[in-house]
Formats: sequence, structure tokens, C-alpha cells
Amino acid sequence: MIEIEIKVRAEHAPVKDRVVKLGAQKVRTEDHVDVYYNSPHRDFAKTDEALRLRSVDGGTCMTYKGKKLDEVSKMREEFETPVDGVAARGIINALGFFESGVVKKMRDIYKYDDITICFDNVEGLGEFVEVELVADSDVEAHREKLFAFLELIGSKKEDSIRTSYLEMLMD
Repeated sequence: MIEIEIKVRAEHAPVKDRVVKLGAQKVRTEDHVDVYYNSPHRDFAKTDEALRLRSVDGGTCMTYKGKKLDEVSKMREEFETPVDGVAARGIINALGFFESGVVKKMRDIYKYDDITICFDNVEGLGEFVEVELVADSDVEAHREKLFAFLELIGSKKEDSIRTSYLEMLMD
């Protein structure tokens, strides 16, 4: 599965108004605590990979994100599975992985057709909007669909931020 994600810095209120007028529906609000790990075998910051445990509302998911596949979005291979958070942390640590950073955010999730719109308020960074799709094929067409949607809600292709929240916080 390929996750195609485009992130922009944007004030939430006017963008939420636009997406609701287009017909987007609010799905839920989530409180995220994302703990990122680095590998003892290779430096994920250098290889552009990520291993994360995300805690949301008492549940935990483990996610691996591969290298970004293009120069204009955050398109990458992604694998995610629900896990027991305590056991997963124990396994990760026993294998020699180590914590590289924590990202805390409040996320409002909206859905428009097959596009997921996330309004993120990231502790220490501020407000961002992410739009994403998941695709198995024709990823370029899906990416262009996201850029077209961003234009509809007031952002331009050149506003796209490929840097992760973790990288922003570490800078």
C-alpha cells in the first residue's frame, strides 16, 4: 500500500469552512502521542524511514514508513497494525531500537470522497492541514488529485511541506 500525503501549514478555521462547504464530513477528533524509534542497524533520519508507535484513545498502532518516493509530496510505502503498546515498546527496546522523539498533536479528521483531511494542531509547531489517499496503483494521478483538492481549499502545490513533524521539532 502506498500512502500519498500532502501537508501544508494553514490556519484551521477558514480551511474547515471551505471543506465543509465542499461537502466534507467530520469523522472524529483524536489526541495523538507519536513515539518515533531509530534503528541500531541504520539511521532512519539518513535513510528517510520511520518506525512509530502511535497512541490514540487508549489504543496503539505500530507503523513503518518507507522512503519518500517523489520530490513533491510525502508519498511512501506504509505498513500499520494495531499492537499492545506495552508489549510493542518492550519488543522494540529489546531489539535495540531507541526512542528518537515524540510528537503530540490534536487531529480533527474529515472525509471528502476518498480523501482524508486532517487538521493537526501540533504541540510546539502550530496548525497544519494534511490531505491523503491510499493507493495500490496510478499513484501519480492520485497525487495530482490531492494537489487539485488543496487548490480548492486555498493552498498551492508549492506550499507542500515534505518535512515530518518530528524533523521540524528536532530542528
